[in-house]
Amino acid sequence: MHTTHPLALLQTRRHFFGRTAAGIGTAALASLLADDRAAAGPEVAPPPRSLAAGGALSVLHAAPKAKRVIYLFMSGGPSQIDLLDYKPKLKDYNGQELPATVRMGQRITGMTSGQKSFPCAAAQFKFARHGKAGTWVSELLPHTAGVVDDIAVIKSVNTEAINHDPAITYIQTGSQQPGRPSLGAWLSYGIGSENKNMPAFVVMISQGSGNKTDQPLFSRLWGSGFLPTQHQGVRFRSGQDPVLYLSNPTGVDAGGRRTMLDAVGELNRMAGESFHDPEIDTRIAQYEMAFRMQTSVPELADLSREDKKTLEMYGVDDKNEDGGFARNCLLARRLAERGVRFIQLMHRGWDQHSSLPGQIRGQCKDVDRPAAALLRDLKQRGMLDDTLVVWGGEFGRTVYSQGALTATNYGRDHHGRCFSVWIAGGGAKGGISYGATDDYSYNVTENPVHIHDLNATLLHLLGIDHTRLTFKFQGRDFRLTDVHGTVVKGVLA
Repeated sequence: MHTTHPLALLQTRRHFFGRTAAGIGTAALASLLADDRAAAGPEVAPPPRSLAAGGALSVLHAAPKAKRVIYLFMSGGPSQIDLLDYKPKLKDYNGQELPATVRMGQRITGMTSGQKSFPCAAAQFKFARHGKAGTWVSELLPHTAGVVDDIAVIKSVNTEAINHDPAITYIQTGSQQPGRPSLGAWLSYGIGSENKNMPAFVVMISQGSGNKTDQPLFSRLWGSGFLPTQHQGVRFRSGQDPVLYLSNPTGVDAGGRRTMLDAVGELNRMAGESFHDPEIDTRIAQYEMAFRMQTSVPELADLSREDKKTLEMYGVDDKNEDGGFARNCLLARRLAERGVRFIQLMHRGWDQHSSLPGQIRGQCKDVDRPAAALLRDLKQRGMLDDTLVVWGGEFGRTVYSQGALTATNYGRDHHGRCFSVWIAGGGAKGGISYGATDDYSYNVTENPVHIHDLNATLLHLLGIDHTRLTFKFQGRDFRLTDVHGTVVKGVLA
């Protein structure tokens, strides 16, 4: 009597169940994954413009104003009261208790909930009108004031989140809970990249001179969530190797790397045919992208081709060394020129619970000149019209002082009820202020803009209906704006 060896039987069962699972799921998998366009909602014809290969949308939902986004994210929460939301009456209220009729019992963080006193702290910085519309801008942002005619300042942005991690996660992904795709990942998924040699979504981080112990930034903030992992952001770093593991190891040349990738690619294709796992195809595509980036990224990061005038405009030093945010802004322009769809610069240090007057001076010196230079540079190259630039953080700061208020010093706690964000280029209306807050910059009084509305507007400027760029996951159609969001027409050109 023939007996089957237990190990052989185990292998056969594994093989059987693996094959069966793949076979049963083939029809469903084909309907869900073979063509991502089915998950991206209905389309309109004729197409407003053609899209590069790789996007789930074969055509856009509307004619786009912007082709790409450069998002200057001020991590930590910049104080709108000290920068963009001028409140002259606060001088009269300085040191007085925040009225209960203004606060209205609204939730505050645990860092100030135990305070017995909530004294109002007026900004210690001068404001002046700038541009054709006379937009109020703080003396801390003189370079931004010089380009204010290209900027729409939105003073009424608001969010429910009052702590950093849920607030950053919320504005980046549309949910306070981790696990959703980020804005850049949605764009990569929806409309792909214009350059096959570069990723669609790039992230760069710089440390500001303000709060040196600011909260960390986790990679899930530029993650792909439940979207295919090829859509997650690729982080560029300063130094000789902008992307980790991109350079060949010692002793391996380009030919050897190509041979290795071909062999690994063939093994992955065999596994893909056997198991029908879409992540295997993603892995193959990412290996190939990395190989192509070995040529494109070093050329991109070489700023020696930039003239001295451009480097000085951004504030990058003559030694061509890492200039933090300044260098990243210049790299952002170079990435935009090369067809990268979403470029996110994250600048830490804005969490100023104490010593705000001193810290915010340094933070503004970090970002004011480079951000304004980026707008000027894009404009003179004819790129601002189709490049949408966004500047802002996850929330704002309180009118009342955290801790003791003195004649020269104060701190501010987190404040999500109202804060300021500016957008420029890419179909945004320049030279305007949109929305308004009360005399304490505590509550929105006119034209509120929830962060879902902000994200819906950004997608609209890219020709995307935020309600129709969706992805089916766990039986539900998800989107960046959840079930909310309205396009803010008042900031559209």
